[in-house]
Amino acid sequence: MTAGKSNSAQPIPARAGIGLRGPHHAAFLDGSPAAAWLEAHSENYFAADGVALAALERIRAHYPLSLHGVGLSLGSTDELDAEHLGKLARLVDRIEPALVSEHLCWGSVGGQHLNDLLPLPYTEEAVTHLVSRIDQVQNTLRRELLIENVSGYVEFTSSSLREWEFLTSVAERSGAKILLDVNNIYVNARNHGFEANEYIDAVPARLVAEIHLAGHSIQTYDEHDILVDTHDTQVTDDVWELYERALQKIGAVPTLIEWDSQLPSVDELLAEADKAQCKLDHAHERAA
Repeated sequence: MTAGKSNSAQPIPARAGIGLRGPHHAAFLDGSPAAAWLEAHSENYFAADGVALAALERIRAHYPLSLHGVGLSLGSTDELDAEHLGKLARLVDRIEPALVSEHLCWGSVGGQHLNDLLPLPYTEEAVTHLVSRIDQVQNTLRRELLIENVSGYVEFTSSSLREWEFLTSVAERSGAKILLDVNNIYVNARNHGFEANEYIDAVPARLVAEIHLAGHSIQTYDEHDILVDTHDTQVTDDVWELYERALQKIGAVPTLIEWDSQLPSVDELLAEADKAQCKLDHAHERAA
């Protein structure tokens, strides 16, 4: 990765923030809600003269901000979408977020974009492919990228690495940091039959720069329960417990409450963030 410019003057604190979604823009324009920080989906602000971008610039004056991408398709075998990456670079330059993140997955092939974040085979070949593409992104953005582990509902017979080995290898070899989604770890552990605690314990603390928490749902197919990362409800007790283990292992890092559908009120989102903040406070006390 080439030498980067400094990040925003408002770094993301090791506190609990919430995802910023369009219906809540108006509430945050004057900085009234007591959110420690906000995270916005990058693609929602690609229109250079859009109303959403204008709102984000106003909100940015009051809150530390991160940008979280869903459409770069890092794992695709297509060439990186130069137009998409260019729009992201212009948004990063304009907003100057403290953090920029993207999912470790693919979502396009043959120029066709799919409305999903699809998993990759956990192989050395895939690691090498991702490292090359992440390097392109980091060089274009002139900054470090955070990569997020995704939920999955199928496994590849060709995988030769455990998921946490794959994630760690990509981060170490690319110079990226990890956005550790604790809910996705829990979902995958239940769906694929591994120990979530083993995953948490195996990820090097030095690589983790942010944590995501979200709700999931249980759906039944052919009499088998499948956990689905739906982001439409509160964080479950089991995920809170796994988050506490992550804080014990990693220490206090910026933590985001994600909620993308059946969106609640700002107050309800802040209440969920308060639960995470209590656990972060305990982590800070242990470290003191």
